[in-house]
Amino acid sequence: MGVKSRKGGWCGWIIALIVVAAAAGAIVALVRKKHNDSTPDAPGNPGSPEKKYADALRTAMQFFDVQKSGQLVNNKISWRGDSALKDGSQAKLDLSKGMYDAGDHMKFNFPMAYTATVLSWAILEYGDQMKVVNQLEPAQDSLKWITDYLINSHPKDNVLYIQVGDPDADHKCWDRPEVMTEARPLIQINTTVSGTEVAAETAAAMAAASLVFKSSDSTYSSDLLKHAKQLFTFADKYRGSYSENIPEVATYYNSTGYGDELLWAATWLYHATGDQTYYDYATGKNADSFGNFGNPTWFSWDNKLAGTQVLLSRVSFFNSKASNSDTLQEYRKTAEAVMCGLLPKSPTATSSRTDSGLIWISNWNALQHPVASAFLAVLYSDYMLTSRTAKITCNGDAYTASDLRKFAISQADYVLGDNPSKMSYLVGYGDNYPQYVHHRGASIPKDADVGCKDGWKYLDSKEPNPNVATGALVGGPFLNETYIDSRNNSMQAEPTTYNSAVLVGLLSGLVTTSSVATSFT
Repeated sequence: MGVKSRKGGWCGWIIALIVVAAAAGAIVALVRKKHNDSTPDAPGNPGSPEKKYADALRTAMQFFDVQKSGQLVNNKISWRGDSALKDGSQAKLDLSKGMYDAGDHMKFNFPMAYTATVLSWAILEYGDQMKVVNQLEPAQDSLKWITDYLINSHPKDNVLYIQVGDPDADHKCWDRPEVMTEARPLIQINTTVSGTEVAAETAAAMAAASLVFKSSDSTYSSDLLKHAKQLFTFADKYRGSYSENIPEVATYYNSTGYGDELLWAATWLYHATGDQTYYDYATGKNADSFGNFGNPTWFSWDNKLAGTQVLLSRVSFFNSKASNSDTLQEYRKTAEAVMCGLLPKSPTATSSRTDSGLIWISNWNALQHPVASAFLAVLYSDYMLTSRTAKITCNGDAYTASDLRKFAISQADYVLGDNPSKMSYLVGYGDNYPQYVHHRGASIPKDADVGCKDGWKYLDSKEPNPNVATGALVGGPFLNETYIDSRNNSMQAEPTTYNSAVLVGLLSGLVTTSSVATSFT
């Protein structure tokens, strides 16, 4: 009986200890959960870079050099040379710089200005991370190559040249930009032929870029800001759609409306100046007219609403004086709705995805939407971390900054080869990437003596491109996740500079971790 009693007592003590330990564990888990839900750690200074994203960023950055027009300085692309040196001469302007938009030789200012705005945004948010892998200076150089051109495109307050080249004539040739002989006419907007979206996007680009160069070149920064203010006034005063007033541009970069660009430009000018007038513009009656609150949209060269919502959320996260605005909270709520749509397990997750989880909207240029979405997601994730915001709520379900970052990583990794085809859609990255990119300069040998008409044989050639368009992000896969590597397949195989800009932003956000600046100034 005594032995039994001792055995029972020993077991009782064990049970008691287990209960106490379980209770203690539960308390620790609860405390940890409470801590994770309420005070996530901000990442601090940049950590060690992740090689995969560092290598991809170095690769992606090179496509801007591939696309440069004009007299090339410190040219790093062996098969590229000077081109379009007389662009703008008929108007006594130097429009030789800037970048070709895709695989042809056109300069379309609407997507080019968007490229500059997004590249500026990436530098402002992740310049310290770019610097860790020696990509900050190349990013700034590429940005300035565009903004130099944009400044020259704006010779008077209410005049903006928005296009160089005739797309019909341009697309009748297959030649290298260094030897092109086709006409290079100019198109402008002014007080009688308005183009609000292009003028406003250019204003946004210059305002954002003025912040990039503020500390390194104050004179240049001030000049950019002067142009940004003038162009915003012009865009707002003489409202009208450029693709309605100049119908021939609609075939290539048709605008679906200019309200988003006005809000986007005003928001960038507010960040650049701190002027309450621009904040009031973006959060006043124009927000009622153009904000489309509660309706998530896709961020692209045509629609800036999701970008504006995230950019104004930054004000809500970090500027306590402004965060009490009801309209500002509507921007942030809609930005969170965008994020909820992207998160694959959210109750409001978009069904617009491939079976492998890639955001997929369109056959044409399919990768622009997943990459742009992932860029916004990594930004919002870092805003949450830096502000120590625990979660967002999607129809009652809570998600953290880590969830958003995981989504962004999934899209980036798909692009870099984690997909059913095991193909990197970033040319020059990895061992398996497209060989037949739809790009004139890449497809024609540097020493080939061909012009406009006799270059077509290189489009139809069965041989891979003789020149690697390093850093090109091709259009991407179909919904069934197949990709046809053919030079004639412009739907899937043509790269663009504006896709490169959002990719650089995404990779810069993933290359390492750091707190974002609470103010661009």
